Amino acid sequence: MNPTRRTVLIAAGAAALTPALPALPAVAAPRAAAATEPYASYWYPDSLPAGSPGPGITWRGLKNWRAADDPDLAFNAASVPLAPRFTPAPANTTARSGQARVQALVSFGPTSANPAQGSATADFYALTHWAYIDELVFWGGSAGEGLILAPNAPVVDAAHRHGVPVLGNVFLPPAAYGGQLQWTRDLVQKDAAGHYPLAAQLVAVAAAYGFDGWFLNFETGGGNTALGTAVLGFVKELKALAAARGQRVTWYDALTVNGTVSWQGALDSQNQAFFQAADDMFVDFRWSAGTLASSGTRARQLGRDRYELWAGVDVESNGSGTYVDWDAIVPAGAPHVASVGLYRPEWTRNHLPADRRAPEDFHAADDRFWTGRSLDPSRPDAGDPWRAPAVSVADRSTVTSLPFASVFNTGHGLRWYEEGAVTAGTPWNHLGLQDRLPSRRWVVRTAGQRPSVSFDFADAWRGGSSVLVAGEPDQPVELDLYACRLPLAVNTVVDLTFRSESGDVNVELAVATAEPATPGAAPPYSYRAVDPAPGGTRVKSVNGWRTVTVPLTGLSGTVHALGVRLTAAQGPVRWRLGGLAVRPDGTPPAPAAPSGARVTAASGGDLRLAWNPAPGTVRHYTLHRLLPDGTRRFLGATGQRAWFAPGLRPEQGETAARFEVRAVGELYDASAPATVTHPW
Repeated sequence: MNPTRRTVLIAAGAAALTPALPALPAVAAPRAAAATEPYASYWYPDSLPAGSPGPGITWRGLKNWRAADDPDLAFNAASVPLAPRFTPAPANTTARSGQARVQALVSFGPTSANPAQGSATADFYALTHWAYIDELVFWGGSAGEGLILAPNAPVVDAAHRHGVPVLGNVFLPPAAYGGQLQWTRDLVQKDAAGHYPLAAQLVAVAAAYGFDGWFLNFETGGGNTALGTAVLGFVKELKALAAARGQRVTWYDALTVNGTVSWQGALDSQNQAFFQAADDMFVDFRWSAGTLASSGTRARQLGRDRYELWAGVDVESNGSGTYVDWDAIVPAGAPHVASVGLYRPEWTRNHLPADRRAPEDFHAADDRFWTGRSLDPSRPDAGDPWRAPAVSVADRSTVTSLPFASVFNTGHGLRWYEEGAVTAGTPWNHLGLQDRLPSRRWVVRTAGQRPSVSFDFADAWRGGSSVLVAGEPDQPVELDLYACRLPLAVNTVVDLTFRSESGDVNVELAVATAEPATPGAAPPYSYRAVDPAPGGTRVKSVNGWRTVTVPLTGLSGTVHALGVRLTAAQGPVRWRLGGLAVRPDGTPPAPAAPSGARVTAASGGDLRLAWNPAPGTVRHYTLHRLLPDGTRRFLGATGQRAWFAPGLRPEQGETAARFEVRAVGELYDASAPATVTHPW
C-alpha cells in the first residue's frame, strides 16, 4: 500500500506466553501454571528486530512455531467450518451475481494485545454485512510488533457462519515504516532440498487455526531481480501447498518481478507472474478507468477471470463519503469491470467520536456504508454518490438446513440476556457469538409510512440485541428477514419470540416457497397468524416476551424467504423481535454435555479453563460460576473449548470456586453441565 495512506498500528495492552499443559482431571491441579490472557497470534518470519520489544509485545519467529507448543491455540482456533452459501434473486434490479465481488481489508484491533475471545466493551467493529463480502483479510502488522497475523477465532467463526473465507496477513512494510529487507529474505529462504520452509509454516498455521489462507503484501524496497525470482518461487510453492489444504493466496500489487516495489495500479507485465502464481490480486489504489479495463482484458488473455482482480478503494479516512469512480469498477449500464477491494471499512466505527460509539451509532453508520443512503437494499437511492455494495452486488445466504435459529445477536452488547433476563450487566463483545443475521437490512414494504428498523441493544431475548421496529405505520408493514433454502416437512414449525412495548400490533408470519418473479420483486409470501394467536397455537410467555409456535401445515417444498407482516391498530409502535427458529415440531433433544472440564493455568483470580468438546453440533459453550448460595453467575460464552476468566475473587466463606460449562445447541437449548472446582 502507498506509504502516504498507511496507518501504523500501535501496540496496546500486554501479552505473554504460558507453557502448554497436558489434559487434567475435572478438578484443578493445585500447581497450575500462571494464567495470562490469550491474544491473537503474530510473528516475524525468522530474525527479530534489534533491541527489546515494547510493553505488551512478544517477539517470536514463525520459523520455530509448532502447533503442539502453541499455548494459545485452543483459544485462537476457529470452531465454525466455512458454510456453503447461495445467491437468492437480488433485492433490487441493479445488484448482480456472477460479476464483481467484494473483498474487505479490516483491522479489528492492534497487532499485539488483540484479545483472542472478545473483551469487556461494546465499542467494537462488529461487522454484520457479510452477505456482500467474498473475502475478508485480517489486516495489520507493524515493524515493531510482528509482520504475520493469524486471524483470531471470533472473526473467523462469524465470517465462516456467513460463508466468507478469512485470510491472515503477511505485511512486509516500507522502510519508512521500519521495514527491513532481511525480513523478506527470511520469508523466502530455502532449505537444503530447495523448498521454502516458511511457505509450509504459513499453511500449517492456517490449518491449525482454521482460517482460509494468506494475503501477501510485500512492500519493503531495495530488492533486485534475484530477490524477485525468489519471492515468485515462494508464492508458487505457497499456492501449491495451500491449494492442497483448501486454502487461498491473494497477492497485493506492490513488489514487481524485478524485486523492486512499484505500485502498478493495474495488472501488467510487472506483476503478472505474481497474479498467475496466486488466486487473485489486490490492485493498488492508483488505478484508473483505463488501467482497470486493460487489466480485465489481460486477465482474460491469461485465461483468468477479471473478477479475480480487486480494485482497491481506500475508505479509511472518509468511509461512505469517499469519492470513487464507481463506473470504472461497477458501471451501472455495462458488465462490471473488476471486483472491489475495500481498504479499512471499519471507518464506520473509527470515525465516530468517543461519546457516540454506542452500538446503535456504529450500526447506523455501518448500514449506511453497506446498504446506501436509503437504508433499504430493495430501493437504492439513485442520487447517492456512495455506491454501496448492496447497489451493485447480490447478497448471499447460508440459511439452508434445519434446525435454524437466530436471536439476532450481533456479537456485542451492553448486557447479556438469557430468556429476556439480564444475566450479566456489563458491556461485551465476542464476534464468534454472532448469529446468522438478515442479509437485506432492512427491506420494508408498505403503502404507508415506513417505520424505522434497526438492531437495538436496550433489550434482548438472548445475547445482546434484538430487532426494533419503531414508528407510526398507517398501513401494513412487511419486513424481510431471511432468504433461505429450508426444506419443509409435514411437521415443520416456526417459533417467533417478540414483545410489544407500545401500540396495538397484529403480527403475521410471512413465508414464501418460491423465488420472486423478477429481481427486486417481493417474495410470493403467504401469511400465518401469530398475534393474536389462532386457537390451538402454542404460546409461551417469559419475562415479558412471547414465543408463538406457528405450524407450516399445508406448505411443501422449500422455504425461500421468511419475514413478518405488522399491522398497527393504533400507534406509535415499538415492537421487538427477539428470536426466530425453524425446526421439526416436538421437544428437541438437549445437546450432549462437554467433559473433562479443568483449570489449565491459574494466577490468583485469573484462570484458564478448558474442556473436551461435546459430541454433535454445538453453537457455543456458556460458562457460569456456581456461588455458595446456589445461584449461578454468568462468566461468558465462546465457540472454543477454552476460556480465560480474569479477576475472580473468593466469596465470603468460600474455600473453592465452582464452575459449570454447558454446550448450547442450534436451538439455544443447553446441555447438562460439566463441572470443575478450583481451590482458593
